[in-house]
Amino acid sequence: MQADRRRLNPPAGGTSAPIYILPSDHPLTPPTRSRPPTDHRKIFLQTGIVPSASGSAYYEIPPETTTSPSLLIPSRSALKITCTVHGPRPLPRNAAFSPNLLLSTHIKFASFASRKRRAHVRDPSERDLGVHLETALRGVVIGERWPKSGCEVVVTVLEGEEDSFWGDDGSSNGGGGGGWGMMNVLAGCITVAGAALVDAGIDCVDLISGGVAAVVSPDDEKKDGRKDSLIVLDPSPSEHRQIRAACVVAYLQSRDEITEMWMKGDVGGHVEVEALVDQAVKAATLTRTVLIEAVREATEAKIAGSEVLSKQVGNAAAKESSLPKADIIMKG
Repeated sequence: MQADRRRLNPPAGGTSAPIYILPSDHPLTPPTRSRPPTDHRKIFLQTGIVPSASGSAYYEIPPETTTSPSLLIPSRSALKITCTVHGPRPLPRNAAFSPNLLLSTHIKFASFASRKRRAHVRDPSERDLGVHLETALRGVVIGERWPKSGCEVVVTVLEGEEDSFWGDDGSSNGGGGGGWGMMNVLAGCITVAGAALVDAGIDCVDLISGGVAAVVSPDDEKKDGRKDSLIVLDPSPSEHRQIRAACVVAYLQSRDEITEMWMKGDVGGHVEVEALVDQAVKAATLTRTVLIEAVREATEAKIAGSEVLSKQVGNAAAKESSLPKADIIMKG
């Protein structure tokens, strides 16, 4: 009997699905924060990754270490975000006249962005992040220079920050299930959207960057049993046993303005709130340094490319002018 070539035949002996178990000599120990409270994680930022878009950028915070060299399980989740800007482009003719630029934001998590697989339809958390991002960008874009025009900012989260250590059930960690990872995601979306707007050539009052600060409980306890709160920059929920409060800001350093602020949790008194906001602004300032370098490198690359192109055009024109003209023979 001739085999059907249109189908992929299974092996004759059969197969079994692999089962991954954790070895007994590798206990589930959550990671601890090794960097000082005032340090930020390393950030990778690059613009111009999507040529078909008006502007684009890629933002990544790689994981620092792994649980064990023999395991393929990262102890800390990473953050990978892409952003594309489409526009400014004219609105449809049937649309009402708008003296300012109509800015719309869209944030979507990839289905594989978190441990719990997400649906293809946007959930309420993604819509809330989109509203926060739109509010932050409206304070930086000079909209009156683009009347009756629209601009769309599309952010895709390829890998999001987890709310707790992957080995926890969500009940032991104070950040587990509390949505603290969304704070870092929003800060990354603000920074990558600011870089994409600059890459698209849209007029802005300043470079906008996002920063996160959190009030955590240290592991050590005092003699009276009371725990002092500690404010850290760029918190990773998997590194802290309990997160009491967190704050995200969208900051313009040259104008010393905050275009968006999202605070969550029990901070305490007025002094504690001001301290938390100041630390979040400091985190945004550290992120701005990476943003400035990325924009500078992209601008220098564009200038060098334009100079090479103009030189090639000039050489082609000079070569064409130096060619001998063909003799014209007129026949009577």
